[in-house]
Amino acid sequence: MSPRQARLTVAAAVLGSIVVFVDSTVVNVALPAIADDLGGGLAGQQWLSGAYLLTLGALLLVGGSLGDLHGRRRMFTIGLVAFGVTSILCALAPTIETLVVARALQGAAGALLVPNTLGLIVAKFPRNERGAAIGSWTAWSGIAMVGGPLIGGLIVDSASWRWIFAINVLPVLAALAIVRQVDAEHDTPSAGRVDVVGAVLGTLGLAGPVFALIEQPQLGWGHPVIVVTLVGGLALLAAFIGYERRAPHPMLPLALFAQRNFAVGNASTLAVYGGLGASPFFLVLFLQQVGGYNALEAGLATLPVTIIMFLLSRRFGALADRWGPRLFMGAGPVVAGAGIALFARIDASADYPSQVLPAIVVFGFGLSLTVAPLTATVLGGVPESQAGMASAINNAVARIGSLLAIAAIGAVVASQLGGSGTSFASVATGTAEHAFHVAVLVTGALVAIGGVLSALGIENPKRDVCAADCPGGAVVGASREVETVHA
Repeated sequence: MSPRQARLTVAAAVLGSIVVFVDSTVVNVALPAIADDLGGGLAGQQWLSGAYLLTLGALLLVGGSLGDLHGRRRMFTIGLVAFGVTSILCALAPTIETLVVARALQGAAGALLVPNTLGLIVAKFPRNERGAAIGSWTAWSGIAMVGGPLIGGLIVDSASWRWIFAINVLPVLAALAIVRQVDAEHDTPSAGRVDVVGAVLGTLGLAGPVFALIEQPQLGWGHPVIVVTLVGGLALLAAFIGYERRAPHPMLPLALFAQRNFAVGNASTLAVYGGLGASPFFLVLFLQQVGGYNALEAGLATLPVTIIMFLLSRRFGALADRWGPRLFMGAGPVVAGAGIALFARIDASADYPSQVLPAIVVFGFGLSLTVAPLTATVLGGVPESQAGMASAINNAVARIGSLLAIAAIGAVVASQLGGSGTSFASVATGTAEHAFHVAVLVTGALVAIGGVLSALGIENPKRDVCAADCPGGAVVGASREVETVHA
């Protein structure tokens, strides 16, 4: 492959992933402004995050399968167009309900993009050059995770929340212009088919419990709608597992979970990334609606977490390679959970140096201990030929963890606030503080459970995967081992 084709491929993949990863974080700082404009209360804010995570997480494996069957370049292009169109729909949404629907469609478009950004690199680059290309993709995707809340805060404070969605059109157009110049060499469609039944069962199965958790504070657990969606969703999830066991082309190969480290690592991922999604969600809301922060200040508040992870994750990954991952995966989530619990010290003043920053630092340190060993252990727990699928599953589990945690902990918060139609801003300061403290204590306990699971269940990997090469963890969902996909 020519140097020009190499640069074009990486540039297109980076732009495609940036819009997806930024939109998974940028909306948090805009939630108060959206609620002021369109209403919806806490339930509406949960749906704006949850609808996106639901379709993104549930359909990631389907997006990868479509790329395998029809070509990564083609599916990547379709995903870009769809993401641009749905972003415009989000920007123009007249009501909270239409915005939630647009966010769900945007997540589905993201599910086409994420696996095929990486798949495009794997298809185009020879084996000896993939590591560097994937490293560039991972680094820029990580930068996008940092920049999302900051850019979002600037836009919300200086213009309108609608522009956080409309601005996606610019990188989408740039990526489309670039990918048109990328040739289809080595991007050969493979045989097989998409697991449509599994995708429908899995998506609806997740949607049922999420709907019940978000809406029950307003309707009550005994309401027929809540009972039907909860029980029906759980039944569909059971049907999904049963179907995947016998499906000829399953999107979720359940046999992988027979590998102990893979199963335990994904259980820990569910808990840890549940906390990683829920804690910024509620923190940013509280800082703006009670602490008086503007959108930019709220976005800046969590910046030290990412800085600490950039500085320390690779170092702790290297130590985990030397001493084994169990210690780091056991201690890291406990430390991170303690950091989240320290948010319970925050009162209505939300003083940053004395109340917010110490908790942020402890939380970031704990995550730095955790993410690289966790990702490496999950990948190392399966045969090398299945590392790509293992990474995709772990990526999806991370997003589903955030989805479920925001819904479940949001139900707890709503019960403290007096209903899903309320928010931190609509109740007395003392009530808002109490609800926030309950949220962070529950979230901290959830993350710590991930550490306990790891300490009890993780064994030395059956094959070595360098943890130092997985600093982004499941947030970015890539490591050098992913170069085995489609190889």
